[in-house]
This record gives sequence, structure tokens and C-alpha cells, in this order.
Amino acid sequence: MDCAVMNSRLINRNITAPTGRSSMRLEPEIWDALSEICRREKLPLGELVRRVDDDRSGGGRTSAIRVFAFNYFRAAATEDGHRAAGHGELD
Repeated sequence: MDCAVMNSRLINRNITAPTGRSSMRLEPEIWDALSEICRREKLPLGELVRRVDDDRSGGGRTSAIRVFAFNYFRAAATEDGHRAAGHGELD
């Protein structure tokens, strides 16, 4: 077995995508970021994935999810930034 595969930190999770049940392999930090985004936006993960899928133009879903999470936090590095970006409030 390839050593890189054996040492992979990627976590595979099942999701419900626009095309039905699917799975994504992402880093634990990305899964944590998605959980926080879902909590802030009061969205289930499946709905968030559907929205990202609807907005992507080509490329893979996992790449689009990574870019979305990066851009979400990049636009709002502070609570004031989150408010200015129109993101949900952290309870």
C-alpha cells in the first residue's frame, strides 16, 4: 500500500448532495470549519453542500468546499468582519 495513503489525515464522511448520497474526503480542520459555518448560518451540512454545488462552475466538489470555507473565514477574520460580511451571529 502507498505510504501516503496509509498516513492520510483525510476523513471520509457521507453527505447528501444534489445528486444524492455521496462522500467527501477532507482534512479534519475543514470538517471543523464546515461545522462552525453550519452553526453560524443555521444550516445543515447537506444544505451548505447543495449551495456550494449550485455556485461552482466546474472542478470537483471537495475543492469547491475547501475554497468556500477558506473564503468564508477570509472575509470575516473577526466578529466585526463576520457582521460586515453578512454572516450569521455566533450564539
